[in-house]
Amino acid sequence: MILPIVAYGDPVLKMKARPIDKDHPSLNDLIKNMWETMYHASGVGLAAPQIGQSIRLFLVDASPFADEYPELNDFKRVFINPVIIEEWGDPWQFNEGCLSFPELREDILRKPNIRMSYQDENFQTHESEFAGIAARIIQHEYDHIEGIVMVDRISPLKKTLIRKKLINITKGQVKHDYLMKFPVKKR
Repeated sequence: MILPIVAYGDPVLKMKARPIDKDHPSLNDLIKNMWETMYHASGVGLAAPQIGQSIRLFLVDASPFADEYPELNDFKRVFINPVIIEEWGDPWQFNEGCLSFPELREDILRKPNIRMSYQDENFQTHESEFAGIAARIIQHEYDHIEGIVMVDRISPLKKTLIRKKLINITKGQVKHDYLMKFPVKKR
């Protein structure tokens, strides 16, 4: 089932998500629906807060980058209760997009390497290192479960320059070709 993606301005995107356990209700269905939602929106990652659930869950499929980065050919993972243990290397800039910010892309600075612990969809615990584009996608989705959104990573000046675009997103005045949920307007 394709779920609506929550747009910038919804408070759930600014909340630090809570951990879950293997008894989380309908977790397998939720994960299946998140994959379907992400693929329908042509995304490479999706975090539970982006579908309105403030839980520590995200998924990543970096295979669309495999033409340029062959090591990402089968890079598809579910991350439950992840913790970034370490980030290292010289920060590098990359033009990122986000399903919660349709029509907006920004250059974001991130470190190229991370070490993290997480559980997979079977609640098996892993500690792994990731580099390059895979690390970047994971860091972006990890930000979502920490209550950090893409524009929190840009300069105040740049945020001021795109203010009108951000307002339009919160109002739903933006083109999108996937199901979205925009913040409720206060009267």
